[in-house]
Amino acid sequence: MFCYNCGCSLSEYDFCTACGADVALYKKLIGASNAYYNDGLEKAGVRDLTGSINSLRQSLKFNKYNIEARNLLGLVYFEMGEVVSALSEWVISKNLKPEKNFANDYIDKVQSNAARLESINQTIKKYNQALVYCNQDSKDLAMIQLKKVLSLNPRFVRAHQLLALLYMEMEEWERAERELRKCMDIDRNNTQTLRYLQEVERMLAPDEAVRQTARHKKDEAVRYQSENELIIQPLNVKEPKSGGISTLVNIGIGLGIGLAAACFLVVPAVRTNVNNAAQKTITEISNVSDAKTVRIQELEKEIQDLARERDDLAQELQGVVGEDGTLQVIDNLLSAAATYLGTRDEAATAASLETILQTVNLEETSAGFQGLYQALLAAIGPNLSVSYFTEGNEAFRTENFTAAIESFSKAVYYDATNAEAWYYLARSYQRNEDYENAIASYDKVIELFPGTQRARQSQTERDRLDVGN
Repeated sequence: MFCYNCGCSLSEYDFCTACGADVALYKKLIGASNAYYNDGLEKAGVRDLTGSINSLRQSLKFNKYNIEARNLLGLVYFEMGEVVSALSEWVISKNLKPEKNFANDYIDKVQSNAARLESINQTIKKYNQALVYCNQDSKDLAMIQLKKVLSLNPRFVRAHQLLALLYMEMEEWERAERELRKCMDIDRNNTQTLRYLQEVERMLAPDEAVRQTARHKKDEAVRYQSENELIIQPLNVKEPKSGGISTLVNIGIGLGIGLAAACFLVVPAVRTNVNNAAQKTITEISNVSDAKTVRIQELEKEIQDLARERDDLAQELQGVVGEDGTLQVIDNLLSAAATYLGTRDEAATAASLETILQTVNLEETSAGFQGLYQALLAAIGPNLSVSYFTEGNEAFRTENFTAAIESFSKAVYYDATNAEAWYYLARSYQRNEDYENAIASYDKVIELFPGTQRARQSQTERDRLDVGN
């Protein structure tokens, strides 16, 4: 035993000889924990698993670091078919003591066998489904699921108990007793099993009146010793007279009874064996079918995931090489540059740039793309701005203010330094009664061309619009 404070080995004294800590109560706790562990170990040795679990839990209450008690508790749970509880205890044990711990071997033996893990998973699912069927009052379906559970894990005590309880509900007392006897073979002192078994035995016991009658008839008999044999002869029974006919009759009756016994005892037993073999085959086929169904579902999910991944990649590819993809937009820009450099056709170049602007967000493109676009725009911008300003001026004179706004907007787009275009754009908005855009355009003239005649005129018009609104 080691000191909880400094880790040194303790002596017979009630204090630590190394650090002086008071260890009297600590020794009592460790001793109580070890005593409960020994008690649990003894009970597990005689298959009193329920009592062993109770003792081991008490041991861990006194000392949660009792690794031997925790590992043994996991083994007892595993023996009762409670694999999840067993793994929980072993994982806790492994975290408390990572090195030189048998829990590591137990966990590896369970997790290294993929088939066993799948069997444990199926056992839990089917048992839970059986509980659902019980809550839905579907006893037949619940019994089928429990039989599948027990074919996968014959030592699952709770499944045996639930199946016995269903048999009791259906008044099939002999079957219930068989299931409870199986529970007793695994855990001999399970309180729930004993309570169920007591009820089953009470229902299977003969009536009290039948027992009294049998006892009364037993008393009405004469007993005497003949050499080494005890002869019991009922009273008021006359010895039959010997005769050949009566002997033949008795032989015939005996043969009839033998045939009847064969029909009622042997044939049902053979039929039961055949039914059990057929049920076992059905269970194996059902388990294989369930495993294949799970595998098919996994493959279908993989197919769906791959289909979604394929669609995503196709969409990304379409975004790169499609009609409006990145490569196509870059190709359009290069074509516009080639057109300008080869023909100096500013109108065709402008049309190509406008098409590109409609299919792509310029701010999301690369720096090289933006640089080439702005270079082309700067090369053709001033002349196009003058051309669009002339068109807008003509539309303004004819009071076609919608067309004037469109032309002046293109003029300022291609040359933001065109003060006349900005001013007449504001006048066109004002004449078209779009006062909000008119004020914004006047503000642009005042901002871009301060101190000029157009800026003073714009300020005058803006003040007039403010007063009017």
